[in-house]
Amino acid sequence: MADGGEQQAVKARTLAAISEMPATIWNRLAAPEGQPFNPFVSHEFLHALETSASATPENGWRPRHIVIEQGDGAIGLAPCYVKAHSFGEYVFDQQWAEAYERAGRRYYPKILCAAPFTPVPGPRLIAAAVSTRDALSNALIDAANAVGASSAHVNFIDDSDASILTRNGYLLRHGIQYHWFNRGYRTYEDFLSTLASRKRKALRRERRDAVEGIDIRRILGREIGEENWAAFWRFYQDTGARKWGRPYLTRAFFEEIATSMTDRLMMVIAERGGRAIAGALNFIGGDALYGRYWGRTEDHPFLHFEVCYHQAIEFAIELGLARVEAGAQGEHKIARGYEPVATTSAHWIADADFRAAIARYLTAEHRHIEAEFGALSAMTPYRDRPAGDDGAH
Repeated sequence: MADGGEQQAVKARTLAAISEMPATIWNRLAAPEGQPFNPFVSHEFLHALETSASATPENGWRPRHIVIEQGDGAIGLAPCYVKAHSFGEYVFDQQWAEAYERAGRRYYPKILCAAPFTPVPGPRLIAAAVSTRDALSNALIDAANAVGASSAHVNFIDDSDASILTRNGYLLRHGIQYHWFNRGYRTYEDFLSTLASRKRKALRRERRDAVEGIDIRRILGREIGEENWAAFWRFYQDTGARKWGRPYLTRAFFEEIATSMTDRLMMVIAERGGRAIAGALNFIGGDALYGRYWGRTEDHPFLHFEVCYHQAIEFAIELGLARVEAGAQGEHKIARGYEPVATTSAHWIADADFRAAIARYLTAEHRHIEAEFGALSAMTPYRDRPAGDDGAH
């Protein structure tokens, strides 16, 4: 409180680079004591993206992080970017951009609050107080107006952010991911015992066939050597070239997180005849394992499933983590024990007519998502599942 009992004024400011705020201050808000750690809103992760030329103005990601301050201290923040395109977001709005262009309008630039290249749900309006998160929600709209943006978007939000953003005029959009949930398993066999017999036998056979003539190793952060990183970079380039034409992330990004996020990394390497042929990189969160990047230089049946999904489940059980989040898309994950989960993003559209049209589109899309979610939930391999225990929002 200020002298005389008056409350100190709250103000918003923007950062042109995350390096403008010390890591200790950013992480105090992004990773508060007692809350599960989300690596993708940490200062270390976002700093690596910016300094490695992965998320920079030159490639369409201009940092405009929002900070809410009271007095001399920061009380809220939102990782934010001015975007010149829609690549690397995993919430696809290219049709909206095309509609703007057909009407003779500009969709870009737009404001995006997200973890770049990372379709992982988590906190976006980062603050303890609801009033501060309200201020962040409105500051995103102010940022959009300041740069003449068509819109402001907040991707992969949690439920508490959704209620605040809806109240402030944002439209909600839903999607589907696939997560694995640890229901108190002590071993991988405990997990398998919950599956229908036919599904259980199929996974055992799949894992056996996947590793025929191949050795699998899990390597924790400080044990990951330069030769492992060099091999993984080859794998990642292969996947990036096939999916996007070129990888989103640079070699320098992996070099930086190898140092700054060492204790949060787990790499799976597959070797044949002593030579690395495939690998996956996982991030260890406070209550979840996040499978993020994968690649291979040789194609072997079921190897992708072993390296990315089965190894992640085993490791999560060993660490007592509550779930594994294996990224966007992929109905094939269901047969491996992963379950459909609803995801949410929020969208503020400046133009009233376009906002009304997009709202109608989202209503129709949501009906389709609900029907798809129900069909996917019926495909899970479990013998029994408690009602409502599906991780859906």
